[in-house]
Amino acid sequence: MAARKVIVTVAPTGGMASKAQNPNLPTQPNEIADDTYRCYNAGASVVAVHARRPDDQATCNPEIYSSINRLIRDKCDIVLNNSTGGGINGDMVHQVGNSEYWEIRWEERLKGMQGEGVEMCTLDAQTVVASFGGREILVPTMPSRIRQLAEMMMARGIKPEWEVFGLADIVQDVKRSLEEGLDVAPYFINIVLGVNAFQGALPYTPRLLQTMVDHLPANSVFNVSAIGAAQLPAAMNSLLLGGHVRVGLEDNLYYGPGQLASNVQLVERLVRLVREMGYEPATPAEAREIMGLHPLKA
Repeated sequence: MAARKVIVTVAPTGGMASKAQNPNLPTQPNEIADDTYRCYNAGASVVAVHARRPDDQATCNPEIYSSINRLIRDKCDIVLNNSTGGGINGDMVHQVGNSEYWEIRWEERLKGMQGEGVEMCTLDAQTVVASFGGREILVPTMPSRIRQLAEMMMARGIKPEWEVFGLADIVQDVKRSLEEGLDVAPYFINIVLGVNAFQGALPYTPRLLQTMVDHLPANSVFNVSAIGAAQLPAAMNSLLLGGHVRVGLEDNLYYGPGQLASNVQLVERLVRLVREMGYEPATPAEAREIMGLHPLKA
């Protein structure tokens, strides 16, 4: 019997970490494309792309996304998944009046799906408050905004990656959206655990992950992203529960205690363990089939 195919996602950059924290973090288009290609050769089939400005601050500028996507596509057929979350600095945040109150710019987030070549986009199905650098930053994604994001993705032929941080996100917001016909099966759901900086987010434990999986909608394909040291055990747990896996410096800057990682190191280790568990990493073409994406045009 053939081994089950597992989608390995690499998240190389994110919208929060900096080169000061880990100099291996790719932030500029050529760096991101080169790193993605190394990870593709190591077995990754999906790349979760975040864009950065020339000063390394976060952005959803569609021109920068298009540049990254083109550079990656020139090298390989990995699935392109662009963020509509952006990050916690740069173009993405603004201070409300003269208050201490900060907010993620909604109009900037919408630009995340406008890059050339994008196949998937993140769709955060919740409103959270993110605490970074002494700021409390509201990330407001009300039901009407979830609907707007999903409708815009459908109109562009983009598959949403539903990002969920807690059980309510699954049984309320995602459930409502699917009942409204805002996605077609299979639904790709990314269970994100251990984001301590997000109010309302759950930590990673096997029991909490099991509960989240138990409440997923029918016809779901799920992936697990866990932050920091939880990344590797959560990935193994996901495999045992029938899910897919994600690694990368967006979620975890370290290979081991005190040992800074590179993206390709993290992918190589995870691919090795996927195979040790008796599974086989999916190719990008196989990942598209599993997630219900259109085949890549020649």
